Amino acid sequence: MKRGTWGFVAAMALAGCLPPSNPSGVVPDAPPTTGASLSLIPAGYGTLKQDDIAIHVQQLGLQVRAIPLDESVIRVLSPDSYRALSDLVRSQGAKLEDIRRRTAYPQLAVWYVSFFGMELGEARYSPMELIVTNVGRDFRPLDVIGLSPGFGLQRVRQREVQHALYVFDGQLDVNQPLVLAYETSRSSSWPTVLDRIERERALVRSRVRSP
Repeated sequence: MKRGTWGFVAAMALAGCLPPSNPSGVVPDAPPTTGASLSLIPAGYGTLKQDDIAIHVQQLGLQVRAIPLDESVIRVLSPDSYRALSDLVRSQGAKLEDIRRRTAYPQLAVWYVSFFGMELGEARYSPMELIVTNVGRDFRPLDVIGLSPGFGLQRVRQREVQHALYVFDGQLDVNQPLVLAYETSRSSSWPTVLDRIERERALVRSRVRSP
C-alpha cells in the first residue's frame, strides 16, 4: 500500500478519536508526560507530514506505523498535525499520569502506533511485541492505551486500522539512533528520519528569525 494512502487512513482514524481542536488555534504547552532532550523550536512553523516522521515495519499481512510523540519531534509538523497529536496526548493525560504513578518512572516516552491490515481476511497482531532498541537498551512497552474501539481484539481486517498510545520508560531518547522491531521484522530507518527532522528544525529557526 502506498504511504500516502496509509497516511490518509491513519489520519482519518486519528481524527475520530480526538477531542475538538482548540478554536483559538493557540498551541498548548508540552504535555508533562513527554520529554524533549533538545532546546525546543517554536510550534506552529513546521511543514512536515506525519508520515515524514513515522517508522514503518511490515510483518506478514500487517503494516505497523510508529510515531514518537516527543515535543522535540512533533514540533516539526504542520500546525494542524502538531495540534492533533498534542491534543491526543493531552486527552489521555489522566491515564498517562496513572501509568506514571503505577510504574514510578519520573518521565514517560509516548508513541502513537497503528496496525494496518494489508491482506484479505483478518490479520492478528500482538501489541506487546513492539520493541525499541535505543541507547544500548531494549525498551518494551510499560503499557498500551487503546484508542480505537476494536484495539483489544488484536486483529484487523483488510484496509482497517487499529491504533493506540504506547508508553515507554522516558529514558528512551528519540534524538539518538534507534531500531524499531515488531516480532521478526525490524526498521533501522530512524537516522534518516532524524536527518529530515533536523533539517526542518533549522528551517523553522530561519522562519522564526525572518522579519
